[in-house]
Amino acid sequence: MSLIDNINKAFDHRIRLGIMSILMVNDYADFNMLKELLEVTDGNLASHTKALEKEAYIKVEKQFIGRKPNTRYAATASGKKAFEKHIEALEKLIGK
Repeated sequence: MSLIDNINKAFDHRIRLGIMSILMVNDYADFNMLKELLEVTDGNLASHTKALEKEAYIKVEKQFIGRKPNTRYAATASGKKAFEKHIEALEKLIGK
């Protein structure tokens, strides 16, 4: 087995890595929180959350707070497991 076998292509972009990192330490994060923390545009964030949702690594919950729509995200159990394997693979790669 090679050092890079467990490196997950779904997490190879810095924005997706950031989204998952935030969701690993928070129960959930809404769109605006992710946007501010990652300093990205709406469109950029939307495309990366869709990619993670497609892999079933995050779940999306849409609701209204007052009259305003609110979208929040949470890491799924399979997403957390895949991300942990990815981080472990990166640590092995750099010899940590």
